[in-house]
Amino acid sequence: MFTDVEMTDTDDVELRDLRALLAVVRTGSFTTAAAELGYTQSAVSQQIAALESELGCRLLERRPVRPTPAGERLAEHAARVVLRLDVARSELMHLHPEPVEVRVAVCPLAATHLLAGALRELRATSPSLRVNVRTVAAAGAVHAVASGGADVALACGVTAPDNPLALADAGLLSTTALVESPLVVALPRGHPLERRRALDLDVLTDAPWVVPPTVAVRSGTPGPLRYEGSDLPTLLDLVAAGHGVALLPTSACAHVDGIATVPVGAPPLVHRTEVLALRTAGPGPRLVLDALRRRVELT
Repeated sequence: MFTDVEMTDTDDVELRDLRALLAVVRTGSFTTAAAELGYTQSAVSQQIAALESELGCRLLERRPVRPTPAGERLAEHAARVVLRLDVARSELMHLHPEPVEVRVAVCPLAATHLLAGALRELRATSPSLRVNVRTVAAAGAVHAVASGGADVALACGVTAPDNPLALADAGLLSTTALVESPLVVALPRGHPLERRRALDLDVLTDAPWVVPPTVAVRSGTPGPLRYEGSDLPTLLDLVAAGHGVALLPTSACAHVDGIATVPVGAPPLVHRTEVLALRTAGPGPRLVLDALRRRVELT
């Protein structure tokens, strides 16, 4: 019999079961979690069942899939445990780094011009260095570095001026601010608000958003069409076609056909880019980090 309070000895809790729980809680689906983890759906179900049996309490409601109070609490602890183990494993690997390749993960709206300039500099000063660049979703930047999938990551998001991004447990990593950029509301040409000198986000409380903002304001009602990808041209095409509005850094939509932009008035917000790396980053990642810092000094 499962309860929400009585727990058995937890010595046999498996790390893979905790990863399965986190994936199901994050995605709200056994099927999506299984695809993300590379397992079958039945395997993930068995892992959750084993975890519930080991702990003696129900962690997930099945229809719809959502965590119980016990599941929410365990997921909070599990996220920190898994992240710390991933960081520890990655740091140990970097004690004896293999030479000359650096893997860089970049969020689509991060300050990629700084990265491009830094890598151009490195081609001249460190010609033997190989760099692999891939894009990640904003939520995946911390995981990419912590798990060893990337050596350096450029993460970005919306925050108050001079405030760090709210990255889960980013304190385990080295985090450096690169740049803060003004924000605009991207509108289709001909929109009734396009001639405004500035827009307070509260004015857009009931506006359709192609990508609802994640900032803590009374706005962000999803429109009839919601985009969940990370491809900027697709997002801008949807805005230009009149499916809704979006909150973007100025540089992302300047001089784009079919798009009008109005600066954000209130609340005071900026688009911030930070660079992440292990605190024990090896020589290759440090070359990239130093080159990025030099580019910031030049701007």
